[in-house]
Amino acid sequence: MFVVQCQDKPNAGALRLAHREAHLTFLRAHAPQVILAGPLQTEDRSAMIGSLLVLDLPDRNAVEAFLAQDPYTQASLFENVTILPFRKVLP
Repeated sequence: MFVVQCQDKPNAGALRLAHREAHLTFLRAHAPQVILAGPLQTEDRSAMIGSLLVLDLPDRNAVEAFLAQDPYTQASLFENVTILPFRKVLP
């Protein structure tokens, strides 16, 4: 498994919203590999500023290939992306 943290480019709210439905459709189509997914928010929760995903994929190359297909990636929404191996312990 891997944790993927994506930080949006500054002032990218309109770009995120323009591609949100396509992004959600993409994630739903890959539901067996998507353990958890959701937007990161500002401290006051008034805006989405990134994404967090937990993906059940075999290796980093598979994660990078998955992300390359995501409409958010294709729209160049993200300023930076961090991919880390993850091992679930609880629950």
